[in-house]
Amino acid sequence: MKAGLKKNKPIAYDFVLEELYPIDPIVKPMFGCHAIYVKEKIVLILRNKEAFKNDNGVWIATKHEHHESLRKDFLSMRTISLFGGADSGWQNLPAADDHFEEEVMKACKLILKGDPRIGKIPKPRRKKNAVNLKR
Repeated sequence: MKAGLKKNKPIAYDFVLEELYPIDPIVKPMFGCHAIYVKEKIVLILRNKEAFKNDNGVWIATKHEHHESLRKDFLSMRTISLFGGADSGWQNLPAADDHFEEEVMKACKLILKGDPRIGKIPKPRRKKNAVNLKR
């Protein structure tokens, strides 16, 4: 490894990328994890970190209105605790669950079919205000 260059962190649960390969997923580092995009939509985050191990697993990008129906498909799905326990748009398929891989594969199949309950178009990043140098 060259000085000054960080070693890339391996992608957790990379079997997800193999499953989503037919729709050309894009992987972007995000908060020490890896975000998975399909076109402009973020669909998943793959998380395996030392802090908040309870939240390790595959995070599903969704909306509150879809939680009830998704919980019928994913029995282990729950809110992410590191967000302070508030129910967020992000839901977790916990890595510690006995049916983790099975549920993640089911989520991938739904993504491949274009299920509208999974995925969000992120809000555009705000540009920093330019400083007006005129006096």
